[in-house]
This record gives sequence, C-alpha cells and structure tokens, in this order.
Amino acid sequence: MTTDLGLLTTAADKWESMAGELKKVEDRYGDSVQKITMGQNWTGISVGVAHTSFAATRYEYSAAQIQAKAVASLLRDAHSQFTDLKKRLETAREKAIAAGMTVSDQGNVGFDYTRLTPSEQSAYRHDPDGKAEVQKAVTKWQQHLDDSVKAVSEADQGVRIALDAVGVDSNKDAFGKGNDETLDGFNAGAQGDIEVYEARNAQDIATRINNGGNVSAADYAELDRSFRDNASNKAFSQTFLSGIGPSGTITLTDKLNDRALHSDKKNSDRYQNLQKGLANTLAGATEVPGKVSDAPPGSKKFKEWLAGPDGKFYREFTDGLDKAGVTATGEKYNPLYGYQSFVNLMQHADTTFDDQFLYDLGDDLISAEKKHPGMFIQYGAGHDGIETDAVDGLLGVMSKNPDAATAFFDAKGNGLNGDRVTNDHLHYLAGSGNGTREWPHNEVLGYQVTTLDHPTSRVGLGLALEAAATGHTPLGSKQDPWPVTPHTDAQARVMHDVIGELGPSQKIHENLREPLARSLASYTEDTHQILGGMGSSHYVTSATGDGFFRDGDKIHMAVTQKDLAQFMRGLSDDPEAYATLHKAESRYISLEMEKIPQGATGFAQSNPLSNAGATLGAYSAIREDVLNDDRMAAYSEADWKSKMAYHIIGGAVTPLYFTTAGGTTLAFGDSQQRAVDVWAWVMGNDMKAGADVKANGGIADLYLNANNQMGLMVDSWADGRQDINADARAGLKGEILDGHDRGTNTTQKYLTDTTN
Repeated sequence: MTTDLGLLTTAADKWESMAGELKKVEDRYGDSVQKITMGQNWTGISVGVAHTSFAATRYEYSAAQIQAKAVASLLRDAHSQFTDLKKRLETAREKAIAAGMTVSDQGNVGFDYTRLTPSEQSAYRHDPDGKAEVQKAVTKWQQHLDDSVKAVSEADQGVRIALDAVGVDSNKDAFGKGNDETLDGFNAGAQGDIEVYEARNAQDIATRINNGGNVSAADYAELDRSFRDNASNKAFSQTFLSGIGPSGTITLTDKLNDRALHSDKKNSDRYQNLQKGLANTLAGATEVPGKVSDAPPGSKKFKEWLAGPDGKFYREFTDGLDKAGVTATGEKYNPLYGYQSFVNLMQHADTTFDDQFLYDLGDDLISAEKKHPGMFIQYGAGHDGIETDAVDGLLGVMSKNPDAATAFFDAKGNGLNGDRVTNDHLHYLAGSGNGTREWPHNEVLGYQVTTLDHPTSRVGLGLALEAAATGHTPLGSKQDPWPVTPHTDAQARVMHDVIGELGPSQKIHENLREPLARSLASYTEDTHQILGGMGSSHYVTSATGDGFFRDGDKIHMAVTQKDLAQFMRGLSDDPEAYATLHKAESRYISLEMEKIPQGATGFAQSNPLSNAGATLGAYSAIREDVLNDDRMAAYSEADWKSKMAYHIIGGAVTPLYFTTAGGTTLAFGDSQQRAVDVWAWVMGNDMKAGADVKANGGIADLYLNANNQMGLMVDSWADGRQDINADARAGLKGEILDGHDRGTNTTQKYLTDTTN
C-alpha cells in the first residue's frame, strides 16, 4: 500500500534510454570495427574468422537492445497490473469500512463497535444470534481483503518469472541459424509480455508432468496460479496451448485425472483444481469474435477470419485436435480416444466456452464418429472420471451456452453476406429414420458379449435441447418454467423441429423427457392456443412452414395439433414431465382468466374458458392413454399419479431470474405462484393429509378430473367479482366442460393414429 509504483515506469524509461545508447554503440561498431572485415586490404583465413566474430559482436549489441526494450515493456506491464490491483484493494477496504468494519494497517478486519449507540452495544452483548451475524460479516470482509492482497502477490510472482526469464539467451539465431555465436549472451528473443513468460514456465511444468519428470508441490502450485490468474488472457492461454499442442493438452488432462482418482488420491483437490484451470485456459484461448448465429462455420465470414492472422491459433489448434481426437491409447478392448479426454477436460470448466468453438467441435465429433464407427462404445467399466460418449458430453457443456445450443440445432440458421448454412444436427442426434445416430452402448465382455444401454445416454442432448429451445441454461431443482416466456425465431424453430422429429413415434427416451417438458412448458402460451383450437390462423399456416410467426414484437411457435399431442404423449411416460406441462398449463389458464374484464359477456367471456376446457381435455386424453398403455409396466398406476401430483404441488421455492433472448428479465417463484396455483395449493393440502401412496394417487385423480379442477379454478377466480353470480358460475363451468369434451375427443384420435 505504501510502495511508490511510479518507480517502475521511471526504471522502464531508463531501460528504453539504455536501448537507445546501445543502438548508437552498435552503429559505431558497424561503421568502424566491423567494416574492416569488409574491405579489400585484409585477406586470408583470419579475415573469415574476424568476420564471424565481429558479426557475432554486433549481433549481441542488437540483442541487448531487444532485451532492454523487453525489460522496459515488462516493467510497464507490471506497473499497470499493480496499479489496477492496488486500486481494487483500496476499494475493497473502503467498502468494508462503509459496511461498518474497521481495517488495520496490516489488513485485519474487525467490527466497528464505536458506531453503535450504548443501547445497541448492550443489545449486542446479549444477542448470540447478532454476534454470529457480525462474525459472519467480519469473516466475509476479511476473506475479500485477503483475496485482494493475494491477487497482488500472485501478480508479483508472474512478474518475477518474466524478469528471471527475459535475460536468458533464447539462442534463436545460434547453431548455424544466424550470427549468434554466444550461447549465454543477450536475449534476441526477449518478449515484453509478462503472460508469455508465465505461459512458457507453465508449459515447462506441464511437459515434465506429461513426460513423468520431477514435478514438485511448488511446481503444481505455480501451474495452478498461472492458470487461475491468466485463463482469460489470450497471450498466456494461446502461448501455453500452442506450446504443448492438442496432444499434450489431452495427455496432461489424462495425467491429472489419473493422479486425482488413482496414483495420488490424497491430493485429489490439487489435480481437480488444475483440470479446472486448464479447462478455463482452453475456453479463453478458443474464443472467437462475433456470434455463431452471425457467421457459423462454413460461412464466408468465418472462413475469412479463420484464414487471417487472428485465426492462426484457432486453425492450428483445431487442425491438431482433429488428429489427436481420433488417436486411441490404452487397452485394445478398452481404448481411450483423445476426444473423450478432451471433452472430459471441458466438463471441468467453470466458465462457458465460445459458441463458435462449440459448434465447430460438435461438427468435428460427429464427423469423427461417422468415420470411426463404434469409437464411443464403452467396454466394461470404461475409464474412471471420463464420459465415454464424447458427443453427449459436449452437448452437456454446450447447454451452458444457450446461444451455441440454439445455433447448433437450428437447421435453418443463416450466416452473413447471403451465406446460408444448414445442418442436420437435430435430425442426426434426435430424429428417427435412416441416417440418424446409433447411440453408443456398453459392451460387457465375458463368456458372451452383453450389450447394455448407457444409463446417462442422451442426458447432454436433453440439456442442450432445453437451452436451445428456451434461450436460458437448463433449470435446476425447484425451478419451474414460466408459461409465458419470450423466445427468438431460432429458438421457436428449434422447438418446432424437435416436436416434428420426436412426436410421431410417441416414444421419447427417458433422459430426454423432463428437459423437453421444461422446454415445451415455456411455450405454454402457444400450446394452449394450439390444443384449444381457438388460436390465430397463423398457428395453422405456420405449423408446416417455418414453425413460428411474429405478432408485433412477440415470436410464437407453431405446430399441428396432431404433432403436439403425440409429442406430449411421448413425454408423459414420465409422470414428472407430464406434471411440468400440466402445471404450466394450469398457471396459464389462471393468467388468462385474470385477463377477462369485469362485466364481460358472450364470446369475450366464454371463449377463454372454452379454450381452457379444450386444452385440459387434451391433457385428460393423454393421461388416460398413459394409464391404459402397456408401457406403464415401470410404474403402478398409483405411483404414476402420485409422482405426477407431488411434482405439480411442488412449486419454485425461491425466485428464479434470467434474461430472455428478447432482453426481458423474468422472475418467478413464490409471488407469482401464489397468484395462479390455488388449485394446486388445495390439492397439495389434501395430498399431505393422505396416509399412503394409494390415497395420494386417488387424491391426484380427484383433482385432475376436469369437473373438479375447472370448478375449483372458476370458483377461485369468480370469488370477489360482483359480475359473476351463481347462475353465471354454472354457465361458465358448462362452457369449460363442453370445451373439455371437444379437446378430449380430438386428442384421442391423434393418439390412436400411431401404434403405442
């Protein structure tokens, strides 16, 4: 805090001045001493020796200038880093004091009791909970300041590495490559970027790890620090990864994985942190300017960037990965392919990967498995810590970058400059028919080969499709999709195409059902209109066209009633998936009913209710089809009903916030839930009073009966409205039930069109 950082720039000025003086000496030497060897008056062997020697001396004068300028640059880089970090530390201290803390000159944080009145001090002494809260705050601010100090210390370590290395002769022009005849002279290859030297030092440690050399605990700590401090710095990340290459990157993550799980388990955290740091470094190095939706691989704009100087690292690294990815190591009957290790590394990152890189790598993985069928089959137990199916693993990583997922599955994405880039990723990975992916399985070798499905098969696909269709990362536990969520045309197109690919079979893989149900539930505003049959004509005309239409600034997804009903039927083999859809629909009906103005009559009043009834009729038909189907073998009827019902009554406990593609920030949780979940709340109370699964299944059946559910929803809506008397309530319930019959009959026909 007291160091005069300005001395660094003063020193840098002197180093630059030194370079200027050395330039003068070099010029004098060339014009006087070296010039002698170039005249006609000196002949024989000695002139040749002198020519070489004098040229080497002049080379050192030149190298000294390069080294001096590099040192100056390093000192200025250090000044910039230290100034910024010192300012952050000062700001942290100021914020701690503003929060009621004291901060000593040594950086020790305490609570400022002098700000308390005598009565507050007395209350504090007799309040154990208050003391605990104060100590918690002190600990938080102490950690914040400690982290800020540590950041300065770690930056200082990077500067030390650079200053140690800048004076070491690189010998880049020695051994016959130039005039350098002094192996320990000045450094003609000196660099003025601290991060380049940190990367080279990290590369040295990584190479020793890969080669089984001596690597100390201090080396591992330094490698971890370098990754942590420089992951987002391209000078570091690209220098490091260029140095070890794709093959070395794969070897390094394999070595770290082995140490964490086998050879040095007591230090597992060390190696896990290193894998995270390496993964974050990879993410930083492979960032591409612009969005993949603007210039996807294959477009003219992306190809031009790739061919230019900015694309050099990306091009060389991905070209090398194409080879290293299909290289197998390990046992003949349990090979480990480079791509499997590489995706395993990506899964350790706590940052998102670039959408261009994810798109490109996804393309390359699909291409690789087509050329090498069976490369992602798992033999026996597979490899500890490494997901066998690299394609599905990558899709899981992709789900953390919704823009990447949307572009990857949008079959009609457009590039710039008129480039039209199409892909069949969705059809290949999720479709049916010829040419689609044969998902890898597990082969257990023994007296005879036993083939088993991967229990995690398609988990990554489901998450990526959810991100692609919704525009946000996959929802977690106790997070429900909101039924009115803005979408882009690309997201709506993906949802439309998913329904078209998976709907007709009415059979959807178990690991896809819940994420796809969450995806579809975010389109409830549209599915309500489609199932109810009362929506805009655009739903019909767009269903077999682009799959979406615009209404002002809103995007609506459009599919046929048949495709939608069959898709929902496939999802509903999972009771929780069915519950997600049903809950979203019930919430949307409540929201629509709230829009009916006071005093509305005729069509304005009856249409929303008839539409609601028809939609719930579709749900009734789907539920009955599930319960009457042979595929219910996995559940008892009571199990299915109770699991579904428990999911319906379990709401979003804490609000979930996210910004949609349209720029709208949504928050849903307790506040909205109380407004629209009266029906689910009443059912929940009765469910909690149920004594056993059978009883809970019966309660679920009671409330899922349209007569009961809609009656309760109408009553809760009509309470407090002066324009709705008893006769009006009865009439409105009749409208709903009429619609329910219409929706049930229509949907039943669609479900019998395809053999279950």
